[in-house]
Amino acid sequence: MHKASILIVDDQKETLNSLRRIFQREYTVFTALSGAEGLEIIGRNKITVILSDQRMPEMDGVTFLKNAYQLQPEAIRIMVTGYADIEASINAVNEAKIYQYISKPFEPDELKLVVKGAVERYNLADKNRTLQKELIKHNAVLKKENTELKTQFSQDLDLGNFIGHSPAMQKIFKLVKKVMNTPTSVLLLGETGTGKEMLAKMIHYNSNRKEKMFVVQNCGAIPDTLLQSELFGHVKGAFTGAINDKMGLFEQADNGTIFLDEIGDTSQALQIGLLRVLQEGEIKPVGSSKTIKVDVRVIAATNRDLLQDVEDGRFREDLYYRLNVFPINIPPLRERKEDIPELVQFFIEKYSSRISKQIPGITEAVLHYLTEFTFPGNVRELENEIERMVTLADDGSQIGIEELSDRFKVSRVNIAAPLSFTQLKPAIEQLEITLISNALKKTKGNILKAAEILNISRVGLHKMLKRHNIPVSEFKTAF
Repeated sequence: MHKASILIVDDQKETLNSLRRIFQREYTVFTALSGAEGLEIIGRNKITVILSDQRMPEMDGVTFLKNAYQLQPEAIRIMVTGYADIEASINAVNEAKIYQYISKPFEPDELKLVVKGAVERYNLADKNRTLQKELIKHNAVLKKENTELKTQFSQDLDLGNFIGHSPAMQKIFKLVKKVMNTPTSVLLLGETGTGKEMLAKMIHYNSNRKEKMFVVQNCGAIPDTLLQSELFGHVKGAFTGAINDKMGLFEQADNGTIFLDEIGDTSQALQIGLLRVLQEGEIKPVGSSKTIKVDVRVIAATNRDLLQDVEDGRFREDLYYRLNVFPINIPPLRERKEDIPELVQFFIEKYSSRISKQIPGITEAVLHYLTEFTFPGNVRELENEIERMVTLADDGSQIGIEELSDRFKVSRVNIAAPLSFTQLKPAIEQLEITLISNALKKTKGNILKAAEILNISRVGLHKMLKRHNIPVSEFKTAF
């Protein structure tokens, strides 16, 4: 650690020599016979403490210390004055921002203690300045990273980049564009795993509320009493264990968006509180008699038939109509199979990057199985399967039939599958695939024998295999 440096300014050479002897063992000492000479030294050297006499020709101590402050404001300034220099001492405090003044005559030990305190003060301030610089630097890095993450997240959720180019999803995106910059409540309907939370995020992060909070609460995940506290907050002493006031999610999301998943699982008591938010824009913390005004965009989601719940008395009718201002029904994956290849590629890139693997893609055979699967778990089930296969696949190799779960390999031989369709054409196509697959399975991929079972020509079977993109080679090895 470097020695602290002291600059002593006095027009008496004997005084300078005396003071030098006092401090030279502990500190690096600079001396000057005038204020002008002292300023030159400050301009060339880093000074810790400046010790200056007041009465000097040409430039007095107050003027010198004021100029020194302009050059090195962090240096600790001490002025030596006579008893008659009270006015100068006051000016030094006000104008030169001195740390302390010492009256003549003074004791050397007293002066040494004052200087030691000044050095300690400088070191502490210097350490604080260093920490502050590091904090500013780290904050700048965090701010940059946060901005980049927000930009990346916003881009990932941008309507143009959202995965779903089927007509059903394009219709949904048109609805989202119309509603996203309004305060209108949105109700997302659809089966589990269809991406309701992702769509809620997309609405928020593309809206005029995107700079504010987006908070999520699954209403079916915790008991009703705890859910009320989570959403609306509570005051100290409201119930056993409430040792402090707690801010609820609605208050946290003020001017932002709250996403209430599984809204159909809420109790009638909680529904009253939700109705107050939607109607009056206010919440009442548990145990409080005061209400709090909030401006929150509400997006709710459910996989239940809320209208049936209203008829059965399980869901409040007035809340239903408040939530159902702008309903968006997200179709299950089996009704938008055109999106499966793009989703597959997206998830392969996502999970191969996460575990640092180079997975060039997926074989046509596996993609065919996935495309024909009904996916009761929807997009979430597809994502989980892709993650599993990427984990199993060898680095640098395509995902093949060996990595595919068994339940997908037998999906297309399900004779009940055509009955899940409401339109004739896709049902017939599915029935053809099922019957052809059964025949190929029985004959272990022998096209001639399969054609005989189906009572069609070999050429006709070849055309159907090509039309439905059925890989015959799988039936020779997979079953």
